[in-house]
Amino acid sequence: MDVVTVWLKPTGNAPIIKNKKWVVERNCTMAKIMGFLRQLMQLDGSASVFLYVNQSFAPSPDSEVGNVYECFNINGKLVLYYSTSPAWG
Repeated sequence: MDVVTVWLKPTGNAPIIKNKKWVVERNCTMAKIMGFLRQLMQLDGSASVFLYVNQSFAPSPDSEVGNVYECFNINGKLVLYYSTSPAWG
């Protein structure tokens, strides 16, 4: 499998995005997802975006989606919570 299904869910003060389900390449980094979310939420380049796996911990920005998926997928999907301010961990 060269792609991973990622569910993006808002937490804290983050705006809700219309499409929650995305398919990304396994070698995509968390930093790329953060940048993608920054664009979707129309934030400036210096705005912070935080990602959390299963409401528990923040993966490193250089972590690849495929590696995080292998360890933390639930029923074949990776659930990432996003926020514009620190929420957990």
